[in-house]
Amino acid sequence: MVLTATAIDDETLVVRAREGDLTAFEALVTRYQKRIYQLALRMTRDRGDAEDITQEVFLTAWRRLPEIHREAAFSGWLYTTATNRCLTVLRKRRPTEALDEEQSRGEPAWMTVAGRDPQSSAQNMAQLAALSEALGRLTAQQRVVWLLREAHGRSYEEIARIVDTTPASVRGRLSRARIQLAELMSPWH
Repeated sequence: MVLTATAIDDETLVVRAREGDLTAFEALVTRYQKRIYQLALRMTRDRGDAEDITQEVFLTAWRRLPEIHREAAFSGWLYTTATNRCLTVLRKRRPTEALDEEQSRGEPAWMTVAGRDPQSSAQNMAQLAALSEALGRLTAQQRVVWLLREAHGRSYEEIARIVDTTPASVRGRLSRARIQLAELMSPWH
């Protein structure tokens, strides 16, 4: 019986990829590519940067597979690598650099709203656009912890490892991010 890639756990795929199995690595890319891209897009608010970061993350993963000894931690390693790359890109930007409206206002997959009622769909789209704008007003550190926790469901401990801080610091950043988002989103309540 042949197992599909979705039935195989990360640990097995990482081991097989490390042994040179390109199909196993492709399965890992397929499994995580969209999530990593969405994180990068939300962090950088730039499609080109998000695409570059996603590509760099998986290229780095391929090159560093022999160094990954805890196969079960592969997804955390990907998130750490992506987050660090996003923060590097954001640090390199000039503080007054204006975002390209077409890139920041495009409709990424996470903003797609399904619904049959046009008025409700329009309101939901406007609310999601406002949330996207509000996220852009957070500091990079607040944005990354909010996204990793709220959008990607990561634990405080995992987020702390990803951003190289303590779980208490993550809780503080997340609390400040939630307060600021609540203030910015208050017209929608």
